[in-house]
Amino acid sequence: MEMCALFIALGLFEMNSALALNGSGDVIEQWYGYAQLKAGIEVGTEDSSSTCQLQSTPRLAAFSMGGDYIIGGVFSIHYNLQAVKHNYTTMPEPVVCTGRIEPRELHFARAMIFAIEEINNSTKLLPGITLGYQIHDSCASVTMVVKVAFQLTNGLDPVYYTSDNCSQSGMLMAIIGESGSTPSISMSRVIGPFDVPQVSHFATCACLSNKQQYPSFFRTIPSDQFQAEALAKLVKQFGWTWIGAVRSDSDYGNNGMATFLKAAQKERICVEYSVSFYRNDPRSRIQRVADVIRRSTAIVIVAFAGFGEMKLLMEELSLVPSSPRQWIGSEAWVTHPDMLKFTFCAGTIGFGIPRSVIPGLRDFLLDLSPTKVAASPVLTEFWEDAFNCSLKKRAATDKRVCDGTEDIQKLQSPYTDTSELRVTNMVYKAVYAIAHAIHNAVCQEKNSTTQCDKITRIDSKQILTELKKVNFSQNGYHVSFDANGDPVPKYELVNWQKSSSGRIELVTVGYYDASLPVGQEFHIYKSLTWVEDRTQVPVSVCSDSCRPGTHKVLQKGKPICCYDCIPCPEGEISNATDSTDCFPCPKEFWPNTERDTCFAKPVEFLSFTEVLGIILATFSIGGACLAVITATVFFHHRTSPIVRANNSELSFLLLFSLTLCFLCSLTFIGAPSEWSCMLRHTAFGITFVLCISCVLGKTIVVLMAFKATLPGSNVMKWFGPPQQRMTVVSFTFIQVLICTVWLVLSPPFPMKNLTTYKEKIILECALGSSVAFWTVLGYIGLLSVFCFVLAVLARKLPDNFNEAKLITFSMLIFCAVWITFIPAYVSSPGKFTVAVEIFAILASSFGLILCIFAPKCFIIVFKPEKNTKKHVMNKT
Repeated sequence: MEMCALFIALGLFEMNSALALNGSGDVIEQWYGYAQLKAGIEVGTEDSSSTCQLQSTPRLAAFSMGGDYIIGGVFSIHYNLQAVKHNYTTMPEPVVCTGRIEPRELHFARAMIFAIEEINNSTKLLPGITLGYQIHDSCASVTMVVKVAFQLTNGLDPVYYTSDNCSQSGMLMAIIGESGSTPSISMSRVIGPFDVPQVSHFATCACLSNKQQYPSFFRTIPSDQFQAEALAKLVKQFGWTWIGAVRSDSDYGNNGMATFLKAAQKERICVEYSVSFYRNDPRSRIQRVADVIRRSTAIVIVAFAGFGEMKLLMEELSLVPSSPRQWIGSEAWVTHPDMLKFTFCAGTIGFGIPRSVIPGLRDFLLDLSPTKVAASPVLTEFWEDAFNCSLKKRAATDKRVCDGTEDIQKLQSPYTDTSELRVTNMVYKAVYAIAHAIHNAVCQEKNSTTQCDKITRIDSKQILTELKKVNFSQNGYHVSFDANGDPVPKYELVNWQKSSSGRIELVTVGYYDASLPVGQEFHIYKSLTWVEDRTQVPVSVCSDSCRPGTHKVLQKGKPICCYDCIPCPEGEISNATDSTDCFPCPKEFWPNTERDTCFAKPVEFLSFTEVLGIILATFSIGGACLAVITATVFFHHRTSPIVRANNSELSFLLLFSLTLCFLCSLTFIGAPSEWSCMLRHTAFGITFVLCISCVLGKTIVVLMAFKATLPGSNVMKWFGPPQQRMTVVSFTFIQVLICTVWLVLSPPFPMKNLTTYKEKIILECALGSSVAFWTVLGYIGLLSVFCFVLAVLARKLPDNFNEAKLITFSMLIFCAVWITFIPAYVSSPGKFTVAVEIFAILASSFGLILCIFAPKCFIIVFKPEKNTKKHVMNKT
């Protein structure tokens, strides 16, 4: 009774389709009367329980042939369906296809016939078995596809006798088709519950791999899942991140584009727009799609659409040309011969089914005698369209009558084109897959011979089971199906290139094999041409790439491919194009001017080779030499009154300490080391205390000397030479003790200063203990102030050579220098800190030697007449 139910369903299907198409579901009584008229069971006949009879008129097959086992075929030989008006009271006229024949689909149908005839003539595959076929025109309509599917599944007899198996003619084993995904989905939903295998040659929607919804669906063409991912990788490979997307408003286009957009998102590709349309849409919608393309800024357009849609879109775009676009096409249209006439799309690239060669096919396609053509309405229509003539004289047409001069050998048509058999090979493989499944079900190998039993009845479910296991090669092409009914995905990368004659040619430039390891799927072995015959890859980005040294900042409210390039912040770099962030250099490194590389920071210290270092070193050595010269002059005139009156012992000790002061400034110049850091501060502190102690001793001697001249005074015996030496040693020892504690507990050490300047390293001596450093300076300052106070007290003593005045002036300079040194030292950066300290040492040392010894040396050398005891003791 299953088959009876199908007969009834076929009759009711036309009624349901009419209701759906005309929107008249509210006319219940008319519908009920129509349903009774179309019901599939003869009521009241005595054998009604054992027979089912279809009351509607079966649709005639475009091509048919009887056989032991029948293979169905469904192709979109026409692309339009004539609209039928229904009054729901009388049986409507049969639905007919309109428009011109699609030569490519006719080519597929004839290729199926060729494969079946080739199998029938084979002695290895199905020997003794004849395959038949029933090939129908679906008119590219879901309505017609479903009707044809019901008709093929019902059987080939107008009356079905349930009690007599032998009454059935050749049994339908499987169906090949349809070319489109949407019709294939509809067909699979009809025949799937009855376990009738469907093998499609061109339906690529990834949704058809779902075995829960489409359990009997197979295909010889790869799923769009692989093609969509391959297209995304292709777009990424050429650096395009800003694209437009066009798709058919069908299962093929919508599912394929959804998969592509998901893969594109993973590849960080942005889509400016995504528009859809269908070939049956009003022209206004196609115009809107064309306007979106014209206004867009994306140079690259990915079109996941069928041939019918793309043809309409290209025709619309050709009316009002836009700026050149780089088209990326899916296999449904990019390899279609009729698309190559749109020369403004030169440079288009996309994926196609691999080319193949089928021996004998071209001769078969061209073997169309007038008898064969006249016997087939489809071939007649094709012949008349191809040669623009009529095989029979008709009053309603003004075409000329075909006179026999028409030569199909010279016809340039997709029907006769066998130069690139791509989808045709998918039809060829589908036929052989079904034949192998039948062979495995009815044939056995016995004694190296194949024996087939065509008497044993098999059903389509057995073929379904065998199809899942087929694994063979035909003409060098492997055929097998995975668990989802899909083949191994392989594509050719094709490119539309202009020939020397100006025509567009389809050139294979590479391939894509999804079975290869990740990253190795693509292989391009020929040069590509791009839009407008460019040899350089066109650029299609929302924003130009950010060069190294900058980073991307997304533009508000726009996709991630639209951004601004912002220079990296100070101290950070980006060493790659299109960096999303910058990263800081290591501590001892700093960016170059372009901020794309980290270089080692320049090391800075007060060097003997730089101008400032040379000047300070020169003054330091000059000062030391001046002190030595002064000591030499004093030693040479040590017996003269002015030298003797100047306390020669303290003077020589003072000159020695000044020499050390000048020389200790050299320890501040050069790269700091562990020993130089400890030496420079301690030597400076000790030599200056020694110097100030001598000056203090001289000041006290001056005061005591004049106190001793008073009647009854015996002061000098308490401050003679031993006491002077003890004073100098005591004051100096305290400083030595402070420096010793400093060096023991927390000595100065060399360090790299990375904070004062971000772009360079300052080599300097860390104090170790700031308290110790300021204690050393404080002690020097304390002695200086004490000496200054005593010198001020002695400044008006009435003698001709008042040394107290000179000491006062020298100590005034000394104190002034070191008071100004403190803020200058704290605020000076880097090596200038050391320079300030050296300057203070040299300035105070020169102040002492010039103020105390210069006047005396002047008298000794230039005014010897004043270097007498009388002049020295003479009071002014």
